[in-house]
Amino acid sequence: MNYEKLTRIMRELSLSAGDKIMEVYASDDFDVRAKSDESPVTAADEAADAIISAGLRAAFPDVPLVTEEQAASHMQNVQTFLIVDPLDGTKEFVNRRGDFTVNIAYVANGVPVRGIVYAPAKDRLFYTTADGNAVEETGPFAKNSVGTLTPITVARPDNAALMVVASKSHRDQATDDYIGKYNVKDMKSAGSSLKFCLVATGEADLYPRLGRTMEWDTAAGHAVLAGAGGNVVRFDDHQPLQYGKPGFENPFFIATAPGVALEKA
Repeated sequence: MNYEKLTRIMRELSLSAGDKIMEVYASDDFDVRAKSDESPVTAADEAADAIISAGLRAAFPDVPLVTEEQAASHMQNVQTFLIVDPLDGTKEFVNRRGDFTVNIAYVANGVPVRGIVYAPAKDRLFYTTADGNAVEETGPFAKNSVGTLTPITVARPDNAALMVVASKSHRDQATDDYIGKYNVKDMKSAGSSLKFCLVATGEADLYPRLGRTMEWDTAAGHAVLAGAGGNVVRFDDHQPLQYGKPGFENPFFIATAPGVALEKA
């Protein structure tokens, strides 16, 4: 993989998709439909998916592509592939809360090694550079020129006073019970893959997810967090979360800064 080209293409496509998403977001009304799994989908999801898919297929025709919105793309038994969630946090989008993201990642041998997370309503853009390090770019996000890049890195956690981030839309008692095993200084709520990015920037130390997610929900945020020095591990055995699993479904997991003393399930 040409990582210089990949970084440039992922950035351009995420910004273009973000523009289309914000067009729909700014409209007075938009249709919300239910997919076969009962999750919501809008015209913004589909338009962003079309932009990103066309761009990736043109630029990398020999690399398998998996996207949330195209069931036919969900080939099995792949370990190296591009994976896209064109609008993660559709519930946040529908409720106009702003915590939604565009996500593109490249998985090599089951590991997300490059990725981009763009939150167009929050004006935050996180991605891995060609060398694999994570950065946050400061706007105005011109497609043909890169703005100011700030390297990001995980915090050095204090296990007596941890910062925890959890889901806005999927918080439950099991998650609260698990968080209760830690000495927590403060908690934040965030939607979509932004939770990974808050750990990557040191704004949080720990993000546990005790709920159903798919690989396209997590791959880009996982790559950004890894590029910032963080880890994503399975909830049950604390082994690294792998990709290319049957059905692309994740087990429960924990995203964390190194140094957090992880509690058992």
